[in-house]
Order: sequence, then C-alpha cells, then structure tokens
Amino acid sequence: MAKTQLNVRVDEGTARAARERALARGMSVNRYIEELVRQDTGEVGHTFVEAAADFMKQYESVFAEEFGPDGDGPREGRP
Repeated sequence: MAKTQLNVRVDEGTARAARERALARGMSVNRYIEELVRQDTGEVGHTFVEAAADFMKQYESVFAEEFGPDGDGPREGRP
C-alpha cells in the first residue's frame, strides 16, 4: 500500500501521550496513529479476520492432524 505523508499539529501533552503509548506497544508513533485511525474506521477488525483466515489456511493440516478433520477432538483413541 502506498504511503502518504500527513502532518498534524497537537498540543505537547497529546504528543507526549502518543510517544509513550507507542513506546509501550513497541511501535513507532506513526504506526500507533495509523492503527488508531484503522480501529476508528473498523479496518482493524477486517484485517484481523483476514490474518486469522490466512493463519488457519497455513496451518490447516496441523489442526486436522491434531483435532481430526471435523475438529471434534484429538484423533488419538478414535477409530
């Protein structure tokens, strides 16, 4: 996805809070703000569902081996 620069002005307290929150989450202020906007617009939920679907597809065989093709429990001890 292409990135666009967006400059905003906030008071020092807001800037400090953004830096602190981003640091606590181990991310840049830019990413922190970007995620806040995505959450506000509902995009995060959609992104999460896509990531979960990709994960399940990638590990489908592992889950089938562990829980059976129907997902109804461990295969051990079943006919």
